[in-house]
Amino acid sequence: MQQKVIKKYGNRRLYDTSGSRYINLEEVAALVRKGADVRVVDAKTGEDLTRSVLTQIIMDEAKVQPAGLPLELLRQLIIATDYAQQQFLSWYLRSAFDSYHKLQEAVQSRLTDVSSVALAPFQRVREFIAGALSPDAEMDQLRRRIAELEAELSRKKAPAPRKRAAKRT
Repeated sequence: MQQKVIKKYGNRRLYDTSGSRYINLEEVAALVRKGADVRVVDAKTGEDLTRSVLTQIIMDEAKVQPAGLPLELLRQLIIATDYAQQQFLSWYLRSAFDSYHKLQEAVQSRLTDVSSVALAPFQRVREFIAGALSPDAEMDQLRRRIAELEAELSRKKAPAPRKRAAKRT
């Protein structure tokens, strides 16, 4: 996946270099949600500002949706100031999100399987009806039945072979 570079200017404007246009934080969040590898850099210095911009997005969304991250998790993020704790917390959060995504994909896959299994009987009925109502299939079936009836009639019309009388001695 190609990295999207966003330049942040002193006036707080964000410029999407690949799209050659200015964007806002909501659009950056949408890019991230779609799976884009977004990197935000200071337009003058080239300093990586990705963390602070993504944190700002989370903060802005927390204002609108107060049911964001749990308070205890936020407290633990603040407490995790030394490098080892930050590394562990990063690993833990990454693992938790990876597990969540795998679970989400598995559920989606199973729903697709269940959907196809649940619809299979309807597909069979549709095929049966389509086959039963097909003019060619119906005509073939009528031709076979006529041939059977003609054969039965000709058997009934044909004189039965006579039995010879047994000779008495």
